[in-house]
Amino acid sequence: MPTDEITAAAAGTWTLGDRTVNRMGFGSMRITAHPDRERAVAVLRRAVELGVNHIDTAAFYVSPGGTLDVGDGPPRFATELIRAAFAPYPDDLVIATKVGPGYDPEGGFTEALTPERLRAQVEENLRRLGRDHLDLVNLRAYKRPTPVPLADRFGALAELRAAGLIRHLGLSNIRPEHLDEVRDIAPVVCVQNAYGVDAYREDDAFVRLCGERGIAYVPFFALAGTRREAGASAEANEAVLAVADAHGVTPHQVRLAWTLHQGPHVLAIPGTGNPAHLAANVAAGAVRLTPEDLARLG
Repeated sequence: MPTDEITAAAAGTWTLGDRTVNRMGFGSMRITAHPDRERAVAVLRRAVELGVNHIDTAAFYVSPGGTLDVGDGPPRFATELIRAAFAPYPDDLVIATKVGPGYDPEGGFTEALTPERLRAQVEENLRRLGRDHLDLVNLRAYKRPTPVPLADRFGALAELRAAGLIRHLGLSNIRPEHLDEVRDIAPVVCVQNAYGVDAYREDDAFVRLCGERGIAYVPFFALAGTRREAGASAEANEAVLAVADAHGVTPHQVRLAWTLHQGPHVLAIPGTGNPAHLAANVAAGAVRLTPEDLARLG
């Protein structure tokens, strides 16, 4: 497949609130790990050249620690790389960010459970991105009980939306019942949960529910699966390998194609710091799986 000739438009579009985006987007978590800052910025720009107009990020996407360690230099924030790549921003580019977890250069990773700390995280996103408003803010929730109800935290973001600092709201890492908890507070335009062809399939019904309600479902770890932050593996199950061979594409492209085939409301946000992998990911939006392929993968 001549990947450089295929753009993100091949995946079709979806409307997040009042913003139409190509269903093949870009996740910015992994670019913070790239040792060459300019190359990371170049990958972001190349994504947009390939038609990506939906970029996912978070203020806690930062270089130090774990798999994102790039050495002893200052922390590298994905939001600041995005600003370096695009400010002033194209009108059609949608930046989706997340709040809940946070990163303090002195204190490390933290959790924001109070309205005050959530507002501080929104302001941090605005500052690092260089924006006067945020297109989409996803509240990353916790499936475990917390001392502050989800509705109270979402309500704090709804107030910032009413004040014009946020355009649209979403939820991340949630259970289906959480949608009902916030239904009367503000519209939810998307749900971000871990999900993939052979991981987290217990959420199949939740994916369908979001489609019925007109809510975008935006899987993260669609490539990495249960490896999560460790990233995608070269290994693939037999069904994925067989479908990839039949279509002359890579197993990673089959995983992304399967994701997009779960409904017109399902968006993909694969991330990479490799320009060749970026082109291949975008090209996966042009892979058309047959009913037999889907049955085999299912």
